[in-house]
Amino acid sequence: MVSAAREGFVAELRARGIHDERVLDAMSKVPRERFLDATFARRAYEDSALPIGEGQTISQPFAVAYQTQVLDLKPGEKVLEIGTGSGYQAAVLAQMGVRVFTIERHIPLLETARKRLDSLGYHKVISRAGDGTRGWPEYAPFDAILVTAGAPDVPESLAKQLSPNGGRMVIPIGDMGRQRMYLIRKNGEELKAKELIDFAFVPLIGKEGWAA
Repeated sequence: MVSAAREGFVAELRARGIHDERVLDAMSKVPRERFLDATFARRAYEDSALPIGEGQTISQPFAVAYQTQVLDLKPGEKVLEIGTGSGYQAAVLAQMGVRVFTIERHIPLLETARKRLDSLGYHKVISRAGDGTRGWPEYAPFDAILVTAGAPDVPESLAKQLSPNGGRMVIPIGDMGRQRMYLIRKNGEELKAKELIDFAFVPLIGKEGWAA
């Protein structure tokens, strides 16, 4: 029953324009229901964001697939995720064979996400609590940065931590209710931004984001 629902939602993602088979394969293997409380597990394969506590949500599957596809990730690349949340996006990234570093400001969410990731065998995901807008300079530079919350602008710290050799960042930018997704590419010290499509994410809270 669950596997059939997962296959159906992967088919829906493909129909909506997700064409990277590596992304679709990863999402067909990661059990989204395991990243939700029992109350919402039956809705795991709806294309909707769902509550996970602390005023946060698990991103809708299309948003997860879209952001991941835009980054065009390669196995072994070093990826920083801003906003661990439930841990689902980190699991999808890990399933694709990249090195995942993830930051969450809500300690209860991070602790729960760690348990879920470990229980599913994603032991190599490196995580910590903190202000994601400041990034993780100790592990920089990153081949890619994936921001799972809406920002007022590109945090300067994150831009600095992108690899100068083609590093890229996918980030929703706008107001606290609606944002436009952007793909940022870095070559040397030059940043180039490409506008994509609109989404609605929870706000990116932090020193270089929105005030709490």
